Amino acid sequence: MTQSPVSGKRLVTLIAGDGVGPEVVRAAQRVVEAAGAPIAWQGCEAGAEVFSRGLSSGVPHETIESIRQTRVVLKGPLETPVGFGEKSANVTLRKLFETYANVRPVREFPGVPTPYSGRGVDLVVVRENVEDLYAGIEHMQTPGVAQCLKLISRKGCEKIVRLAFELAIAEGRGRVHCATKANIMKLTEGLLKRTFEDLAPEYPGIAAEHIIVDNCAHQLVKRPEQFEVIVTSNMNGDILSDLTSGLIGGLGFAASANLGSEVAIFEAVHGSAPKYAGKDVINPTAMILSAAMMLRHLGESDAAEAMESAVVVTLEDGVHTRDVPGDRAPVSTTTFTDAVITNLGRRPASWRARDSKPLKLPQISSAPDFVKASSRRVVGVDVFVESARTAASLGKSLERLTAHAPLQLAMVSNRGTKVYRASGAMTDPIDHWRCRFVVRNPSATLEDRVLLALVDRIGERHRWMHIEKLNEFDGERGFTRAQGED
Repeated sequence: MTQSPVSGKRLVTLIAGDGVGPEVVRAAQRVVEAAGAPIAWQGCEAGAEVFSRGLSSGVPHETIESIRQTRVVLKGPLETPVGFGEKSANVTLRKLFETYANVRPVREFPGVPTPYSGRGVDLVVVRENVEDLYAGIEHMQTPGVAQCLKLISRKGCEKIVRLAFELAIAEGRGRVHCATKANIMKLTEGLLKRTFEDLAPEYPGIAAEHIIVDNCAHQLVKRPEQFEVIVTSNMNGDILSDLTSGLIGGLGFAASANLGSEVAIFEAVHGSAPKYAGKDVINPTAMILSAAMMLRHLGESDAAEAMESAVVVTLEDGVHTRDVPGDRAPVSTTTFTDAVITNLGRRPASWRARDSKPLKLPQISSAPDFVKASSRRVVGVDVFVESARTAASLGKSLERLTAHAPLQLAMVSNRGTKVYRASGAMTDPIDHWRCRFVVRNPSATLEDRVLLALVDRIGERHRWMHIEKLNEFDGERGFTRAQGED
C-alpha cells in the first residue's frame, strides 16, 4: 500500500466526480480526517469534464497512473451518457483494474422510517462486476436488430462465488443465496449456478441455496430478513442491489466497494444528480459509509467503526437530509456532516457494529484457459443471416445451396424459436435468422475449410453477419437448442 512521501500517511486516489459528487466526497473527507485516519489524498479526474475534452473513455492517463500507484480509490458519482456516445467511466474504471466484485451492504438504520422498519434487514449483495452484458460488446446486426453478447466465464464465476462465501465467513453470516436466471439462460447464468453448487461443499459452515432471480426480487420485497448474502451476475446484481437500497431508505444510504485482487474502488452508488449540484442538500451518508468501508479495507477498523457509529447516532438523534421523512426539518449536507463529526466517539443506542474479520480475497489462477477440455469436437455451425424472405423460402434456398455439402440444414430459428421446418409456431419474424447446419456424418468433426466453404456459398445468395461454431466439450453439448427444436 503506497504511503505519502511527505506525511507517511496512506495515499488514496480521490475522484470528486460530477454533479453533487464534490459535495458528498468533501463530506466524506472531512469525516475521515476528523476520525484521525492516516489518509493522504491524491486528487484526480474522471467523468464529464474528461468526456468534454474529447477523451472517449472518460478516464485520463494521469488517473490510471495514480490508481496503479495507490491501489485504493475513493470516488464520487460520475455522469454517464445514456443511449449514445462514450462508455461509462464508472464501468471503465472497474474493468481497467479488474475490480470483479461489487459489494453492497444493506442494513436498516434507526431514524430512517421505511415500510420495512423493525424487520431487521441486514444483508449484502455481492455482484459480479466486469462480465455479463456489461462487457458492452454490441453490434447492429441488421438495420433493425441489435445484439449484445452476454459473456460469463468459469473463472469470473469462481472468483465472485468464493468472495461471497469468504465475506459470509468474515462477517459471521450463515447463509449465501445465489440468484440466477439459469432456468432460461442455461449456459451463461447456468454457469454461475453450477459453479456455486460445485464450490459450496468447500464452505461447510455456510448454508448455500440457489434461487431464481425473479423469485429473489419477489422475496426481497416480501420477506427481506431471510437473506444474509446474495451473490449474482452483473446485470442481476445491478438491479437487485438498487432494490435492496430501497428497503432501507434509498440510494442516499447505499455504500459500496468494488474489490479486485490488486485495486479497490469505494463509491456511493447514487447518481451525479446535476440539478441538485451546489445546493448543499444531498445526503452524504452513502459516501461517508463508503469511506468507512475503505478504511476497513486499509486496516483502519477503529476509525471505520467510529465513522459508522457517528452516522447512526446522528440519525438516531433525528438529524437527517431532505430524502428522509420525519417530523424534524431536514438539514443541509454540510450540517449533517458537522453533526456526524460532532458525534464521533459516541455509540448508538439501538445499533451495534457487526463483528467482522479481515476479508480473505480468493486466490484464483490467472491462466486465460482457466478450464481445459480433454476432448472437443465441432459438430456444426450457426450462420446468422439477414433476409426479408419468409422462413420457408429461406430454408428451401439454404437446403438447395447445401444439397451436396458435408453439412445439412438442421433448422432455422427467429429470435430463438424454430420456424423451419414449420413446427406450428405463430411467430412475427424479423430479418435476423439463425440457420443451423450440422455434419451429415454424426461421428465427423466439422473442419474450418468446410465451414468457410459453406459461408462462402451462402454469401453468394444471402447476406450473413456472423457465425458460431457448435462445440462439444468432453462429450457435452456446448450450445442450446431453439424453442421447438428437437
